[in-house]
Amino acid sequence: MKPGKLADGIILEKTSSPLGVLLIIFESRPDALVQIASLAVRSGNGLLLKGGKEAKRSNAILHKVITSSIPPTVGESLIGLVTSREEIPELLKLDDVIDLVIPRGSNKLVSQIKAATKIPVLGHADGICHVFIDKSADLDMAKRIVLDAKTDYPAACNAMETLLVHEDLVQTGGLNDLILELQEKGVSLFGGPKASSVLSIPEANSFHHEYGALACTVEIVEDVNTAIEHIHRHGSAHTDSIITEDKEVAELFLRQVDSAAVLHNASTRFSDGFRFGLGAEVGISTSRIHARGPVGVEGLLTTRWLARGSGQVVDGDKEIVYTHRDLNLEA
Repeated sequence: MKPGKLADGIILEKTSSPLGVLLIIFESRPDALVQIASLAVRSGNGLLLKGGKEAKRSNAILHKVITSSIPPTVGESLIGLVTSREEIPELLKLDDVIDLVIPRGSNKLVSQIKAATKIPVLGHADGICHVFIDKSADLDMAKRIVLDAKTDYPAACNAMETLLVHEDLVQTGGLNDLILELQEKGVSLFGGPKASSVLSIPEANSFHHEYGALACTVEIVEDVNTAIEHIHRHGSAHTDSIITEDKEVAELFLRQVDSAAVLHNASTRFSDGFRFGLGAEVGISTSRIHARGPVGVEGLLTTRWLARGSGQVVDGDKEIVYTHRDLNLEA
């Protein structure tokens, strides 16, 4: 925030500030180390990295390259690399040293981290993303989006896990065409109570399930309101999309679905820091506190207030007049 005049002689400024020391546990993707380290350097945070064991040697080399390029005035110890899984439980006890833990990976990993530490944890435990096809959808568009959302990278946290279809599309035959397309791409289908009966597919054990593979759940719903209710009951507040040509229905979905990212006529796979223009991301947060959605530099910063006075005291606010003015307006 630009400096402003709090009162005569007192200038108030809101500034950005690093969170402190981050512990980031990530999957066996060496490119993730580069993204995370660059964001930490850019935001001024200290960093402890623990990558998957399968990429141990690649991570070590990349860590050496990155730390050797950090100016001596900053120090290469700004970024540390944890090489042993056994060190993690002890690190999770250091709530007086580490300010934030960001676990990337499976639902099991994130849940275990949350249960094992007092340190704030930023992340998501599930990526149960939905695509809802409304009765007014362009079916050719719907096929492209659904196939991309499920098959572009099935293991990604922003891949579609549940397909919701308006009941009118059962009558028109649009649903059958889409199901055939998915099956031709090798997607295993499981149905809710309605879809399993209509489509003769196995019934899903649970709607709250992240496959992380070429598989998804299909269910038939009455309308957009039923779809929204289903998402709130069974989703994970990660990313959800609606395909419709009805702008009023689209706006209702965008406003009412309480997820980190909500899309209209676009694949859930767009929910990504790079694709959103953040440059990179340390992960995707489904938390409602601090950062939500893809977390880039801004999500790794907090704020501080700086006030510069000239001897003022409050004294019951008797002799002070608060102006709260932007200094630029007085120039």
